[in-house]
Amino acid sequence: MVIIGIDLGTTNSLVSYWTQEGPVVIPNSLGENLTPSVVSIDDNGQILVGKVAKERQITRPELSASVFKRNMGTKKVYKLGDKEFLPEELSSFIIRALKEDAEHYLNMNITEAVISVPAYFSDAQRKATKRAGELAGLRVDRLITEPTAAAVAYGIHEKNADTKFLVFDLGGGTFDVSVLELFDNIMEVRAVAGDNYLGGEDFTDVLVSMFLKRHSLNREKLDSKTYFMLKKQAETAKREFSIKKSVTMECVIEDNGCLSMDISLEEYENAVKHLLNKLREPVERALKDASLKLSDIEYILLVGGATKLPIIRTFVSKLFGKLAFANINPDEVVGIGAGIQAALKGKSACLKEMILTDVCPYTLGTSMSVRKSHGQYEPGHFLPIIERNTIIPVSRVERLYTIYDNQKMLNVDILQGESRLSKDNILLGELNLPVPPKPAGEEAIDVRFTYDINGILEVEITIVSTGVKKNIVIEKDPGYMSKEEISTRLENLSHLKIHPRDNQENKLLIARGERLFEESTGHKRMEIAKLLREFEDVLEKQDPKSIKEEAKKLKDIFDIIDTRGEF
Repeated sequence: MVIIGIDLGTTNSLVSYWTQEGPVVIPNSLGENLTPSVVSIDDNGQILVGKVAKERQITRPELSASVFKRNMGTKKVYKLGDKEFLPEELSSFIIRALKEDAEHYLNMNITEAVISVPAYFSDAQRKATKRAGELAGLRVDRLITEPTAAAVAYGIHEKNADTKFLVFDLGGGTFDVSVLELFDNIMEVRAVAGDNYLGGEDFTDVLVSMFLKRHSLNREKLDSKTYFMLKKQAETAKREFSIKKSVTMECVIEDNGCLSMDISLEEYENAVKHLLNKLREPVERALKDASLKLSDIEYILLVGGATKLPIIRTFVSKLFGKLAFANINPDEVVGIGAGIQAALKGKSACLKEMILTDVCPYTLGTSMSVRKSHGQYEPGHFLPIIERNTIIPVSRVERLYTIYDNQKMLNVDILQGESRLSKDNILLGELNLPVPPKPAGEEAIDVRFTYDINGILEVEITIVSTGVKKNIVIEKDPGYMSKEEISTRLENLSHLKIHPRDNQENKLLIARGERLFEESTGHKRMEIAKLLREFEDVLEKQDPKSIKEEAKKLKDIFDIIDTRGEF
C-alpha cells in the first residue's frame, strides 16, 4: 500500500510518492504538478478545486475562497453562496482532490498520507490540519514540518553527511526559518522561528496598496470582483519584475474607467522594505536558539514559491553573504520531502532509513503565583514547562502547590508564548480542578505536558495525594472539534461532490473565458462571448473528437489574449 505525501500550501498544493527511482510528483487532471489552493462552488452545488476555482475567484468571488490556510485552527467562517465552511473544511476539499489525483495516477485506493505544516504552526493549527486530512477520508498519523521536509529532500538528493542547513521557507502565506543538521542518517532540527502571517501574498498586496494610493481609491469601496482583478494584475506585475526593471498595472474600476500605474523595481523595493525587515528577525532568532553563528551554516536552502522572486533572492544573498541553494524547484521541494517521509513511514525497502527529529516551535506552560517581598502572592506569572526548540517527542512535568489554607480548587491554564506574564501569552485552554482541603503547601498537583512527533499537545494533571488523573480538554481551542463532530461534518461534506476529473480542462476553459470576458471591453469582449457560445455548443454534442479539437483551438486563442492582450 502506498502512503502519499501532501504539501498543503497557502497558494498551491501538491502530492507525491516514492518509487525505486526516487520521489515522483503526481500530476493533477490538467497534467500540472501544482494545484492552486482555491475552492469554488458552481451553479450545481459541485465543489471546484484548483485552477478552475482560481479563475472563478475573479468572476464569482462570492462563491470562491483562497488563502484559508492562514486561518487554520480558528473558527473563521468562509461563506460560499449559501454554504459556510471552516478553513480545515476548505482544506479538506484540496486534499480530497489530491487524493483522487493520486488514486487515478496509481490506479489504487489511497487511505493514508503524511501532510506538511509550517514549522511555526501552533497546536491548534496542527490539529486542524490533521482534521482536514480526516475530513478528506485519509488517516494522518504523521505531520512533517515544511522546512524539515525540504531538508529531507535535499538530504536524500545530495547525500552529504554531517551538514548544517538553514532552510529559508517563504510560501504564499507563511514564513519559516529552520536550522537543521544531517549526520549519520539523522536529520535533527536544531531551532525554528517564523511568522504565520508573512508570505508572498503580502508582497502582492503592497502593489495593490500602491495602485489604490496612486489613484486615491478606497479598498473598502471596491466590489469583490474588481478587487480580485486588481490583485491578479498585481501578482502578474510582481512576477514581471523577474525580467523587467519597470512594469505596468492596469485595471478597470467602476466610475473611473481603465486606470494604470507604471512602477519601477526601485520603487517596489522601497515599498517592501518593511516586509524584508520582518524576514530578518526570525533568521536571527533561529540562529541564536541553535547556538550557531552564520559561518557555521554550510547550506542555505530556498523553499516556497515566493523565494523565486529576485527581490527575495537578493535579500537572502546580502543577509547571509553567500548564495542560497535552489537545486530542487522551491514550489515542489516540500511535497517531495513529504513523499520521502511517507516512504520512510511505510518502511520502503528501497529507501535508506533516516531518523528525523523535530522541535517544539513555541514555549508551552501554565500560570503560577509568586510570593512578593511583602509576603503576599501575586498571580499571573508564566511557568514554562516545555521550552521552545526542545526536541520532540517530549514529556515534562511540574509540581504546583496550594498557597492558601483549605484551598479547594486549583486553576490550571495552558499557555503558549514567550512572555513573562501570562496575560501576554496565548491561552489554549484551562481547567478548574478540585483538590482536598489542607493547610497551604500540603496539597499538590503534577502538571504534565506531552508534545508528540506531530507537534500536538496533550496535558495530564494528577492530584498527588489521591492519584486521580485528568486529561485536559482544551475547550477554548478555537478550532476544536470532537470525534462526534468530525463524523457528523464528514457525513455532511461527503454530500458535496468534487467536480469530476475527466472534464476539468473544459471547465477551466469556460472559467478562463468568463474571466477574460470580464477583463475585456468592446469588440474583444464580444468575440470572447462568441467563442464561448460556440464551444458550449460543441460540448452539448458530446463528440469527444470535436471537443478535443475545439478545446485546443480555444486554449491557443486564450493563451494569445493572456500574453499579448489581443487575438
